[in-house]
Amino acid sequence: MAVVRGHCALVNCILLVLLQESKQVKMKKLEKMLLLLSLLAVIAVVARSDAAALRLHATHADAGRGLSTRELLHRMAARSKARSARLLSGRAASARVDPGSYTDGVPDTEYLVHMAIGTPPQPVQLILDTGSDLTWTQCAPCVSCFRQSLPRFNPSRSMTFSVLPCDLRICRDLTWSSCGEQSWGNGICVYAYAYADHSITTGHLDSDTFSFASADHAIGGASVPDLTFGCGLFNNGIFVSNETGIAGFSRGALSMPAQLKVDNFSYCFTAITGSEPSPVFLGVPPNLYSDAAGGGHGVVQSTALIRYHSSQLKAYYISLKGVTVGTTRLPIPESVFALKEDGTGGTIVDSGTGMTMLPEAVYNLVCDAFVAQTKLTVHNSTSSLSQLCFSVPPGAKPDVPALVLHFEGATLDLPRENYMFEIEEAGGIRLTCLAINAGEDLSVIGNFQQQNMHVLYDLANDMLSFVPARCNKI
Repeated sequence: MAVVRGHCALVNCILLVLLQESKQVKMKKLEKMLLLLSLLAVIAVVARSDAAALRLHATHADAGRGLSTRELLHRMAARSKARSARLLSGRAASARVDPGSYTDGVPDTEYLVHMAIGTPPQPVQLILDTGSDLTWTQCAPCVSCFRQSLPRFNPSRSMTFSVLPCDLRICRDLTWSSCGEQSWGNGICVYAYAYADHSITTGHLDSDTFSFASADHAIGGASVPDLTFGCGLFNNGIFVSNETGIAGFSRGALSMPAQLKVDNFSYCFTAITGSEPSPVFLGVPPNLYSDAAGGGHGVVQSTALIRYHSSQLKAYYISLKGVTVGTTRLPIPESVFALKEDGTGGTIVDSGTGMTMLPEAVYNLVCDAFVAQTKLTVHNSTSSLSQLCFSVPPGAKPDVPALVLHFEGATLDLPRENYMFEIEEAGGIRLTCLAINAGEDLSVIGNFQQQNMHVLYDLANDMLSFVPARCNKI
């Protein structure tokens, strides 16, 4: 999910066209001293340090929609395939790929994180993106924006809002940035951020106070001042998950972890068939792996995060070594999963992909092994489902082989609910389906396989750790 590369001249051309259609954006002047005194009186601000963990809550894009398990499986499978294609497209074209269109109108978004910006706080819900660093939300007055359920963030209503100048390094380091002119206001940092599906957000770079979740899931538990974000005024593309923008969690300088000066972040995704929110932590909570707090009830496994070099996909790479089905380690050369010097291949952990994607040859071996080791009849469906499914006799408990993913220094022995999906077809036919998709050369560990796993990204030591957990209890 790499940002599209370009030149300042191209940005200026884009901005000129947009400005011809825009009205002058008027920013309310801040009375600095008075506001600082007021701020100290009305809000509690936490220091940005490694010792304090900030908590967010994420909701799945399909939560609360009243969908059947069959619909959930279909939507997740199709989203994963569409996202995989965009990941490959983004790598080839040096273009960031999320969010994007979806063939039947279902969002290409998995999780939204909830927070608030400004003083007093204005709620936003942003796509959790582990592959980009810029955090942005739609702002008023918006010239060209997509629909959202929440009111757009209004800078004039925040006492702590500040527009950033274009001479800051954080502005100059953006792939596309320019000093505002005409109705933008001279000297402000104007950015344009493009996507592989031709979506684009354009606006100005700003800073404000961000508020995060409290213990009861409400916004307002902790606040952090002066976080940099994009105020999107021209946002064109297909955004259909009620998101207001994107929260960047990659290694970049503008990412949430980098700005908060935390060396790690973690999440624990609850079951997608439920509606409970999933906790996301910036920094390590004191009870990270405490069984009493739901944090973990197994052995903590760790594998190295691979620093990308020539790859254009700015994602979190790990080293997948092999796959075991039942008691059989499949005959797959490790080179199939390796990250090549030209940036092809490799394995990433991705918050934005639902189902794990494996190269087609590997996927076929996995399916063959399941068919050989499962004493159930393969279901030859004529429906839209493309997964390998088995018919389950009435009253029987599905008996399927184990599925194990082998990483460098770690083994992920998946619980059955993290790779099999139980559905009921018309006529009461029960099916159990393998929740894995065939892809191309890039392997992707999806969030369905990460359900009820506390996954920690240790950025300081380049390690990814995971342990089974009761995510709804954390």
